[in-house]
Amino acid sequence: MNATNLIKIALRALANNKMRGFLTMLGIIIGVASVITMLAIGQGSKRSIQSQISEMGSNIITIQPGGDTRGGVRLSSSAMETLKLEDYQSIANEARYVSYVSPTVNTSGQVIYGANNRPTTIYGISEDYMEIRRYTVDDGNMFTAQDVTTAAKVCLIGQTVVDDLFPDGDNPVGKVIRFNKIPFRIIGVLKSKGYNSMGMDQDDLILAPYTTIQKRVLAITHLQGITCSAVEEEYTEEAIDEITEILRRNHKLRATDEDDFRIRSTQELSEMLTSTTDLMTVLLAAVAGISLLVGGIGIMNIMYVSVTERTREIGLRMSIGAKGIDILAQFLIESILISITGGIIGVLLGVGAAILVNVIVHFPIYIQPWSVILSFAVCTFTGVFFGWYPAKKAAQLDPIEAIRYE
Repeated sequence: MNATNLIKIALRALANNKMRGFLTMLGIIIGVASVITMLAIGQGSKRSIQSQISEMGSNIITIQPGGDTRGGVRLSSSAMETLKLEDYQSIANEARYVSYVSPTVNTSGQVIYGANNRPTTIYGISEDYMEIRRYTVDDGNMFTAQDVTTAAKVCLIGQTVVDDLFPDGDNPVGKVIRFNKIPFRIIGVLKSKGYNSMGMDQDDLILAPYTTIQKRVLAITHLQGITCSAVEEEYTEEAIDEITEILRRNHKLRATDEDDFRIRSTQELSEMLTSTTDLMTVLLAAVAGISLLVGGIGIMNIMYVSVTERTREIGLRMSIGAKGIDILAQFLIESILISITGGIIGVLLGVGAAILVNVIVHFPIYIQPWSVILSFAVCTFTGVFFGWYPAKKAAQLDPIEAIRYE
């Protein structure tokens, strides 16, 4: 019996039991749709996190003072003064894998303009900080190297600060604000970056020359931190090794001494967050995949019922010359048709559900072609695997006993 006739017989058998066939497909449909939707949500979250980290600067390296123990008391890193201006200059001059470097000092306080005020943080930086953190000036200008040298009382403000201090829509450029009673002239407004992946408002800040914050606000000579960017993200580890070597030499640390500084990179954060989303995606897909298993068991159950119901038919076919392989192929084709049809419907339903999640809930999604192909391949394999045993049982029936079956 040729393949065309076997397919026709299988289609006729399924057409005679439409509702039962649809209910059998339902497990496959739900399984495939769930897998595609969950993978789309998981991959969408991963890409959204990577995009936000990239906007922050995916190759950022931050250096902060390390904690220390003195007199049996463990001091916090904020109380340490191990980072000096010389460290910043050494990194800027010697590190080959570092493209930009900026000293950082900051403090929180109340910023005031007229009758309006808000709590915020002012950061003392150099011009390179804008490149490192990918900030751009939306209106006005960035402060100059001369402003840094003279510790000029100038600043740039974020959009959140603008909204609170200038609610009437006045142009803030050129206006003088006060931060903890110290006047600063606004020379620029930063382009809005919104919230990052950790829920931090990237527009709630003031940027000023680091020398101004050191001398006029904090009255310190040390640095609270140094922010760098590697030449490329893949060279982050090499840049960290270079910086470590430079700082240990500057601080005259022996081989047995611990570092008196801490170095962190956004690459670590990116890897941690993406590994977490990957794990969640796998777990969601595994839970959704259980539906495929249930659907496969449903196929096996229905094929068993079908073999039992059609025992006399099987006997008649075998008595007029049908071979065991033909009977096996017939029932196997039925099982595969159920799986493939359910798979196609499931793929369409899964893609549609993922799009609806994006449109209605505004959750980021990304439908990967391999997830659709994999889901379809798995449901086809499910049809073969769970349909094989009932089909084999049908092929092994004795024709005479089958004809006598009531």
